[in-house]
Amino acid sequence: MRHGARTLRVMAMPVLVAAGLTAACEDGRVMQPGAGPEFAVNPAAGQSPLMKQVRQATARFNSIEQARRAGYEEASPCVEVPGLGVMGVHFVNEGLVDPVFDPLAPEALLYFPGEDGYRLIAVEYIVIDVEQPAPTFEQQAFDVGGTPIPVSHWSLHLWLYEHNPAGTFAAFNPDLVCPAGAS
Repeated sequence: MRHGARTLRVMAMPVLVAAGLTAACEDGRVMQPGAGPEFAVNPAAGQSPLMKQVRQATARFNSIEQARRAGYEEASPCVEVPGLGVMGVHFVNEGLVDPVFDPLAPEALLYFPGEDGYRLIAVEYIVIDVEQPAPTFEQQAFDVGGTPIPVSHWSLHLWLYEHNPAGTFAAFNPDLVCPAGAS
């Protein structure tokens, strides 16, 4: 449960800030048991108990309809920066954007648009800075800023569902390219 939630208007286009490239990934994706043939996971992101819990808490969002029912709204087109790669399409739950870091309730879900619709690729945390200690996910520090909200904050991407050669916590995935017309 979140305490002291502050609803903020999240602007449509994320600020394009590259994250630190710290976690090594293994190649390939594996199927999520019981999630259907199109729902894959990044095998490198999920070895820790916390990452497994995050995957369990967010697996239902492989459907954007489930995300919308949970309060997430489309907040950007497919974000891509030449030379860095893709973030994806951001769906943000503005009611979760507050000073509280809850790893099981990410503020944003990132999807990749494909021929068969949107595919969940990552989650993003956005924590408002009210002069509390900076959050970390296990030992991974959050980035300062990184989204277009008008207050001081931290953010962190977690590539749970798509392999990212730049790292599990990198902001951009260099292996992806937004489809024509999706950016």
